[in-house]
Amino acid sequence: MTTLREMRPAQLDSLEQATQSTLDSLRAKKLSLDLSRGKPGPEQLDLSAALDAPLDSYIAADGTDTRNYGALRGIPEARALGGELLGVAAEQVFAFGSSSLFLMHQVTATALRQGLWGNGRRWRNAEQVRMLTPVPGYDRHFTICESLGIDMVNVPMLDSGPDMAQAAALAAEDSAVKGIWCVPKYANPTGCIYTDETVTAMANLPKQAAADDFVIFWDNAYAAHDFEFPGVPLANLYDLALAAGTEEHLAMFASTSKMTYASAGLSFCAGSDALLTALEKALSVMCIGPDKVSQLRHARFLSGRIEAHMAQHAALLKPKFALVEQVLHNALNELDIASWTKPKGGYFVSLTTPPGTARGIVQLAAAAGLKLTPAGAAFPYGLDPNDDHIRIAPSFAPLDELGAAMQVLAQCVKLASIQHRRAGN
Repeated sequence: MTTLREMRPAQLDSLEQATQSTLDSLRAKKLSLDLSRGKPGPEQLDLSAALDAPLDSYIAADGTDTRNYGALRGIPEARALGGELLGVAAEQVFAFGSSSLFLMHQVTATALRQGLWGNGRRWRNAEQVRMLTPVPGYDRHFTICESLGIDMVNVPMLDSGPDMAQAAALAAEDSAVKGIWCVPKYANPTGCIYTDETVTAMANLPKQAAADDFVIFWDNAYAAHDFEFPGVPLANLYDLALAAGTEEHLAMFASTSKMTYASAGLSFCAGSDALLTALEKALSVMCIGPDKVSQLRHARFLSGRIEAHMAQHAALLKPKFALVEQVLHNALNELDIASWTKPKGGYFVSLTTPPGTARGIVQLAAAAGLKLTPAGAAFPYGLDPNDDHIRIAPSFAPLDELGAAMQVLAQCVKLASIQHRRAGN
């Protein structure tokens, strides 16, 4: 097949008519499809049904009665589980409720208002506070910054992770830059895995920063979400930070939200004792202790069998990602009008379309019954400078609905690309 750019006017007309006809036929079916959020599918949730089994004992390893108040940092078994996910000792882990996003917001707010090392180093002592945001990136990170009045400075995402040379330059030249957001494994939304060189550079970043209260927000949400096992390794940030002398500048996060029940899992924050003490002080105002019964259930269900459990998830997810690749390749590859990532795990695929077309494609898809994440969502303030990025979330839809959704999306990309070409681009 001739690429779109090589097509003569008559060929372009024929392709446009065929694409419009196909899209009209799909629209006539009055579809109601959704690829907007990376939620576990019902079959994935069913994999954790054993969590509902009665506990034979409610007593934790240290003698804590999990039905009662206390143990704000979490029970030992849960902290060990978080340590296994994040590659640190259990003593460095704070185990809490189901939302790592809550912990991320709380650490950010504490750094801003009280300081992670005391009031003398709280972020709000500065006239302005900024954070580095790798783009395309995770929209919830951006929402935290917006809610707290923190400005965001974009850093391009490469196949190896954030552009660390640019990140270091930005942090070194501006003391208002107080931190950086990271999703280091199967990054949301590109699916890339940070290389060893990137993780090493990240560990050294606080030494290069002009701010002495610079923090790396290491959101390792997909630490165990591989499609093949053993999983792709990720360099240990904490060990590298110890070698660099920057371990007090780490706030590392993980959760079981996409491993067990999204609404009833565990979240973890790991780092230095100073970080855990500051977080404990802030949370003690709001609660007396986490749901330790849920912590005990998760520890007994997952300890020693994370890989086996996640292999079951992979068996459900991998065919969905393969279907996304198949439809995009068959519909778009020879036309040379788009590119997309091919992750080896995680929850998302990034689709790059011709500049200036992403918002139009999302609108075309909505008219045909397909809901997508808003174009620009992977950029702070929803502003994609190129208007060419769309995030695909294949996990929740059944295979037949996913296939229909991808057919709709592919036709929308084709039609928007043809119109883009006709406009002289």
